[in-house]
Amino acid sequence: MLNFRTDLACERRDLYKRVNGIDKDIDGLESERVDVDENISIERVRIVNENGEKIIGKPVGSYVTIDIKKLKYAQDEDIQKSSEVLANELQKIVDAHVDKQGETLVVGLGNIYVTPDSLGPKVINEIEVTRHVIKYLPQYVEEGAREISAISPGVLGTTGIETLEILKGIVDNIHPKLLIVIDALASRSIDRISSTIQISDTGIVPGAGVGNKRAELSENTLGIPVIAIRNSYCCGDCCTC
Repeated sequence: MLNFRTDLACERRDLYKRVNGIDKDIDGLESERVDVDENISIERVRIVNENGEKIIGKPVGSYVTIDIKKLKYAQDEDIQKSSEVLANELQKIVDAHVDKQGETLVVGLGNIYVTPDSLGPKVINEIEVTRHVIKYLPQYVEEGAREISAISPGVLGTTGIETLEILKGIVDNIHPKLLIVIDALASRSIDRISSTIQISDTGIVPGAGVGNKRAELSENTLGIPVIAIRNSYCCGDCCTC
């Protein structure tokens, strides 16, 4: 495995191929690219065996990268289209791991006080939580609505508690069927900042992209599937995440 700073599976694959002079498919990896329109593309990388794990440095599973050009200057209709593409890709991965009524905990990772690491906490404020409404006021909830709860646990430097320890306590008490983790990611390209999103179904190791690994958040450590949604807020050159 190459040692470089990026959380994107597609970047890790491309760099491996470039360094080793490979222009064909790699054993252990399955890839496909779809251009939605002139501004939006989807690249799906699936790691299928140990050789793929060794090359990419990530666990067996699916990694979907959505690139959105000029997102910082997008109009309302462009943002809506991008949202729909993200929602569709996320829905496919969620449906593969939990039924449509499966209780879900959304977790916003990161430090709200550090801009490159503040994505997770900011998104949590926009999540429409339903768990308490379904429990106490079910008459006001549309039939078949999924139970959603959300939390931003902070970071070790401000809480003194590993994120895994916090989430393990929550999972053991409210028993969600699925975890969706939202976090920033590190990319090798400054062009990807605020315009690239990766969805994966293998969990997450917070801080791994910048060499500050924390305890792994995954089905192995939490007992339920963990889907990560990550946006390139970070270029990989800082150490604040």
